[in-house]
Amino acid sequence: MKSLVKKKLLIDGQWVEAKEYKSLISPYSGEEISKIPVASVEEVEMAIEAAYNARSVMGKMAAHQRSAILEKLAVSLTTKAEEAAEIIVSEAAKPIEAARVEVARTIQTYKFAAEEAKRISGETIPLDAAPGGEGRIAYTVHEPLGVIGAITPFNFPMNLVAHKIGPAIATGNTIVLKPASQTPLSSFFIGELLVEAGLPAGALNIITGSGSLIGDKIVRDRRIKMITFTGSPTVGIDIRNKAGLKRVTLELGSNAAVIIDDGVSLEKVIPRCVTGAFSYQGQICISLQRIYVHENLYDTFVEKFVAETKKLKLGNPLDPSTNVSALINPNETARVVEWIQEAQNGGARIETGGSVEGNILQPTVLVAVKPTVKVSCQEVFAPVVIIEKYSSIDQAVDRVNDSRYGLQAGVYTENIHTALDVAEKLHVGGVLINDIPTFRVDNMPYGGVKESGMGREGIKYAVEEMTELKLIVFNRN
Repeated sequence: MKSLVKKKLLIDGQWVEAKEYKSLISPYSGEEISKIPVASVEEVEMAIEAAYNARSVMGKMAAHQRSAILEKLAVSLTTKAEEAAEIIVSEAAKPIEAARVEVARTIQTYKFAAEEAKRISGETIPLDAAPGGEGRIAYTVHEPLGVIGAITPFNFPMNLVAHKIGPAIATGNTIVLKPASQTPLSSFFIGELLVEAGLPAGALNIITGSGSLIGDKIVRDRRIKMITFTGSPTVGIDIRNKAGLKRVTLELGSNAAVIIDDGVSLEKVIPRCVTGAFSYQGQICISLQRIYVHENLYDTFVEKFVAETKKLKLGNPLDPSTNVSALINPNETARVVEWIQEAQNGGARIETGGSVEGNILQPTVLVAVKPTVKVSCQEVFAPVVIIEKYSSIDQAVDRVNDSRYGLQAGVYTENIHTALDVAEKLHVGGVLINDIPTFRVDNMPYGGVKESGMGREGIKYAVEEMTELKLIVFNRN
C-alpha cells in the first residue's frame, strides 16, 4: 500500500497547513497511518467564508460545465480505483473486496450526478386554470441554495461523501465537508481529484477535527443554507433542533429487519441474509439486524443460517478472502460485547459467535432475544443478528414496525397478495420484496421515517432537496 503522509485542510482551492494535528490509527493493525489536521474555529470560519464567496461562481456555472467536472472526477477515480480501495481499507478496516465495490459505486454515483446536472428543469403552470389567471404565463426554475454543510460517517467514507458533494456540485451549490474523524483520507483523496478536475476554488472545502466544534459551527452559521448529515439519531436530532430555518436532510440509524414467509425456498435466501447481516462487520445503516421466520421454517432456517455464518473468514482486511475484520475501534467492540451479554442475561442463546478473536468480533447469531434488549431495539452496528419465529404475517409486520427506526425492511414470500399487503403495512422508507433490506443502488430514493431520519438521498432526489423552487409570472395583459 502507498504510504500515507500528513494531510492538509482544503480551503478555497488551497491545501492549508493546520495549526494542530493528530494521529490516525488503523482499526485493524493499531498502527499510525497518517497525521490528520484538527481544525480550529478560525480555520472553520475560513472554509465557510470561502464557500460563501464561491457560491456566485458555482451558481452561474453552466450545467454542462458542472457535469463535465463530475465526469472528469469519475474518470480519474476509475483510473485510481485500486488506490482508492486501499485507502478505505487502511482507515476503515473494510475488507478489500467490499472496498472495491464501494469505489465502483462511488464512480457510478458521480456519473449519476453528472447526468442529473443536465436534467434540472422546471415546468410551465397553466394560470388560466383559475379565474383571474388569464393572460399570464408562469414557469418555475430550480436555483441552488448556496452553501451546503455536509457531515459524513465512517462506514462508507467514499460513497456517502459522493452522495453529498455529487448533487451539491450538480446543482451549483458550494460545500463545506466534515468527514468522520476516523475516515478523512477518502475525502482528501476525492478533494485532490476534484481540484485536478477544475472545480472552482472555494466550491469544496474539507475540514477535519472535533465533531462538536466543527459540526456545531456548520449547523449554526447563517451563511450555510442546508445541512446534509448521515450518522446517529442522537446527533441528527440535535442538528435538527439547532438548524433553525436551514434545509435539513438526515440519514440516521436503523435496526433493519426481514420477514421470511412460509413456503419460501431457503437455498438462496440464507446466503443472501448472511451477506446482509455480516458485510463490513455489520457497520451498514441498513445491515440486517432482525430476522423473523415463519414457525414452520424456523428450525431449518436457524440451522442452515448458522452453518453458512461459520463459513465466513475473519482476518486482515487486505486479504481478498477476508469476509469480516475489526470494528472501527476497540470501544465499539467492547460496547457490542456488553450488548450481547445483556441479551444473554435476559435469556437469549448464542448459536454461534459472541467472542472476540484478537481484535475481531466473531459474527454472532442470537435466538430467544427479548424485544426490549439493546441488540433488538437499538442499532447494533456490528456483526450481530437475531432470529425469531412468528406464527402469522401480521404478527411479523407488527414486530418489524415495533421499532423507533424505519429505514428499510424486506420480505421474502411466494404470495403476491402477502407481498403487497406487507409493503403497505410496513412503516419504513423502503420495502424490498424478495430481498434483504441491505440492498441499495445509488440512483434509488433512500431515506427513512421515525428516528431513521428525514429527506431522501439518491442523486435525483438529493438534487430536489438542494435546490429552491422559484416561480416566475409574466403578465401579458
